[in-house]
Amino acid sequence: MTLMLAPPTLIAPYGPAGTLVNLLVTDPAEHAVLREQAQRLAAIQLTPRNLCDLELLATGGFSPLSQFMGPADYERVLHEMRLADGTLFPLPITLTVDPAQLVGIGDQLALRDTRNKVVAIMDVEQTFDWSPATEARLALGTTDTRHPLVAEMQQWGQVAVAGRLRVLNLPTYYDFTELRLTPAQVRERLILMGHANVVAFQTRNPLHRIHEELTRRAATAINGSLLIHPVVGLTKPGDVDHFTRVRIYRTLVENYYDPQQTLLSLLPLAMRMAGPREALLHGLIRRNYGANHFIIGRDHAGPGNDSTGQPFYAPYAAQELFQQHAAELGVTAVPFQELLYLPDTDEYVEAHAVPAGARVATISGTQVREEYLAQGRLLPAWFTRPETAQILAESYPPRHQQGFCLWFTGLSGAGKSTIAEIVTVLLLERGRQATLLDGDVVRTHLSKGLGFSRADRDANILRIGFVASEVVRHRGVAICAAISPYRATRDAVRDLVGPAQFFEIFVDAPLAVCEARDTKGLYAKARRGELTGFTGIDDPYEPPLQPELHLKTDTSDAATCARQIVQALVQRGFLRPLG
Repeated sequence: MTLMLAPPTLIAPYGPAGTLVNLLVTDPAEHAVLREQAQRLAAIQLTPRNLCDLELLATGGFSPLSQFMGPADYERVLHEMRLADGTLFPLPITLTVDPAQLVGIGDQLALRDTRNKVVAIMDVEQTFDWSPATEARLALGTTDTRHPLVAEMQQWGQVAVAGRLRVLNLPTYYDFTELRLTPAQVRERLILMGHANVVAFQTRNPLHRIHEELTRRAATAINGSLLIHPVVGLTKPGDVDHFTRVRIYRTLVENYYDPQQTLLSLLPLAMRMAGPREALLHGLIRRNYGANHFIIGRDHAGPGNDSTGQPFYAPYAAQELFQQHAAELGVTAVPFQELLYLPDTDEYVEAHAVPAGARVATISGTQVREEYLAQGRLLPAWFTRPETAQILAESYPPRHQQGFCLWFTGLSGAGKSTIAEIVTVLLLERGRQATLLDGDVVRTHLSKGLGFSRADRDANILRIGFVASEVVRHRGVAICAAISPYRATRDAVRDLVGPAQFFEIFVDAPLAVCEARDTKGLYAKARRGELTGFTGIDDPYEPPLQPELHLKTDTSDAATCARQIVQALVQRGFLRPLG
């Protein structure tokens, strides 16, 4: 691997100010006054994404950015990847609220965490409207709601607020506390290692042998230190949880890396999965943490495939964009070279250097999930360390012991509830208990009081999705039957549950058939104008583009459709075959 080395400027942070932003109130007297003052202020509750962003703002991880973006920064970042003063910054970092939560310009807001603890005070200096579709198109390059951030943005507040921040408390963590280091703490430890150059490795996945080889080679090539810097904030829905991943990282660093050259620290970043632009953000963040080289992988920060089955971003787009801005960032890109394992010589070599006729062993990510973890098989030692294989096996039981969600969507009268009830019985026949969440029943309990506006319908579906995600997380089966007319909201639920455990089942029947089946007379009332906002009549139904199953109930009976679902679950490994 041949690298162009950056100048040895380890301790210089990114940004023109020359120092890291620090928004933490450390004076005890000032802290007490502000804490008391916050109790009298209007307050908003921050989301997990907001809290991650606030922490990196407070500690300098986003330097030179020192607050949630106002309109001038926001617009220029969207269109030019620059702050209003011209400084390179690739993605918007905003705080959005509902209009009802707004206070006047010049007033203050208390920012509270999910447990209602005050974490910061904002002096509200600017507010502005924003468009989810515009931000998605410009920042992410897509408005497809299969992109997890596009789906998530539909639930954000309609107005963005910005202003001076005084941070009273960082989020409190109880896990891996010794590894949760601020940018200043990381830089101090890197300086003590004594190397002018540092290469950072971004990861949201378990580390395998190929990653070990890659990171060691990168550190050797720059004659410097290695910062293993995994993201433990929000990552791609369905990723391996951070508890499992950090156990793996810590085990590998303690047993297989040089402690004089390697530092493991956790990054509380809420990823956007924005591909090329996110690669730049990752480089900027690592610069603030003290690195001047950064490993960039194939399809870096990519969210996978869109609604048509195509990748959202080209495989090397992130590397190309990073190279264009590397000099300005002060961070040299280290491209993730494709390495292959040669079993006859027990070594990894770059793909272009594989000898003619040599045997090559590879295992893809899909094979890891489908052929090993899903089948309860340990990964081979040439691919991953035995410790890693064991940790993954403990955290991920065989597929037939995992939870999953069957999400039935379709017009009223299409047959969702009937098929769902039959599937529930068929699962019991195979020894799997299921939680049935029927749309009509949920509205009398979990969603009592909600109406039928788009906002209320979304709230109803997201509530069902939250319950389903908890059932699945605890290895249960959730069967959900709700019209769920809007594609973006269904995609948001897919992300809540986890894409690998989510089966979208389109129960499809022509409108005329559904009307003929309508025993409650709801369609007739909607036709007469006695009901408004009725799906299929005067409110749209957005059919799935690529559902896991498409059932046509005008040509197949409910029992046949139910058996199709069970067969699909058997094929995916979620159910064992009978007999």
